[in-house]
Amino acid sequence: MTDDRQDATTMAPTFEEAIAFIWAEADLLDRLDYKKWLPLWTEGGRYIIPTERDAKDFDDCLNILNDDAEMRAARVKRLLSGFSMSSAPPARTVRTVSRFVPLATEDGAIVIRAAQILAEYKYERMRVLAADVEYRIVRQADGLKMDRKVVTLVNCDDFQHGIGYLL
Repeated sequence: MTDDRQDATTMAPTFEEAIAFIWAEADLLDRLDYKKWLPLWTEGGRYIIPTERDAKDFDDCLNILNDDAEMRAARVKRLLSGFSMSSAPPARTVRTVSRFVPLATEDGAIVIRAAQILAEYKYERMRVLAADVEYRIVRQADGLKMDRKVVTLVNCDDFQHGIGYLL
């Protein structure tokens, strides 16, 4: 007798599981807990902040960042070192992630678009950043992981001030 049920690790995360994961990631980022943030990624995961609103091929266009695992780890190391001008002192942030829209369920993954509003306080100055964020979240043996996160700032094609934290 064959069992046609999918192995639990190959099933796409549910919409509710993905939203809870996204909120937990936002909390880690606001607490500057980058060491716990790094393991949230798949080995081949990409963290992208494009400079074009409708970019499709991020490897063939200019991006604010397009990080693989090695670059994410280097970025976290720099942010935690205290030697980066853009991150010393670290900004205080509070982000709200909402307006979740399921885009696709594919190959054991769910793709969700959300709105993010991030308030930053640094040097006695408040700044607000707004973005559309697209997440591709997969289920692996050790839990849910981000396979892609694309943060498209509302003003992505305009001049950007230094951002000394992860979006």
